[in-house]
Amino acid sequence: MRKIIFNFFLMFFVANLATAQTKNLTIAHRGAWDAPKIPENSIASLNKAIVLGCKGSEFDVWMTKDSMLVVHHDPDIAGIFIENSNWSELKKIKLSDGKRIPTLKEYLKAGKRHKSTQLILEFKMSKISPERTRLVGEKCVEMVKQLQATSYVDYISFDYEACKRVIELDPDAKVSYVNWKHDREPEQMKADGFYAVDYHFKVFKENPGLIQRFKDQGIKLNTWTVNDPKDMKWFIQQGFDYITTDKAEELIKLTETL
Repeated sequence: MRKIIFNFFLMFFVANLATAQTKNLTIAHRGAWDAPKIPENSIASLNKAIVLGCKGSEFDVWMTKDSMLVVHHDPDIAGIFIENSNWSELKKIKLSDGKRIPTLKEYLKAGKRHKSTQLILEFKMSKISPERTRLVGEKCVEMVKQLQATSYVDYISFDYEACKRVIELDPDAKVSYVNWKHDREPEQMKADGFYAVDYHFKVFKENPGLIQRFKDQGIKLNTWTVNDPKDMKWFIQQGFDYITTDKAEELIKLTETL
């Protein structure tokens, strides 16, 4: 009987050890677009992240002059600024694969169909005003709720107050703060309802004491943009929950070998 119990706990330990060693923490930065090259923030890069089995796929959202939410990283496309342009003008511009930039609605629908890869929605800081940034965050939450995609979407932003507004609109939302330049104490972030922190990797490497402070508050840890295998290993060893990278396939393979 003792031998049976011992074997049971041994199998349980080995199974959990294997799970820990292969923990999926890869967040594809703007989708998985590297090797072969496909447009960043495109639905094609999202689909590649899903095929690779990434934990999440990060993407960026702007709002056009006529209030269309679109997915793109830079504030402009081919020199045409998104916030100052109408959707009818922007949708004519082609990406490197011959397709246009996706709307947020299109992107969410594509990601929701799969459900296996979390959608990490970064609403960008407006070049026009902080009020517009908050408005974009509000409209993103509205769209996510409309499509019944709340369980598949996490939010990140460089604007602290806009993040707090998202939490106010959806207290269950998983929201991460990204901006070290206007950092907040971990205790305050916990009180404000933040799920995670997502600072540039150099912030954590230069201030390693932050890691335990956030862990003590029960705040999840993410970092961007980690492309060097040595840095990937360091953050894995520090027990990070997520790692955002342009080299999604490389990080996935690395976690499988550790």
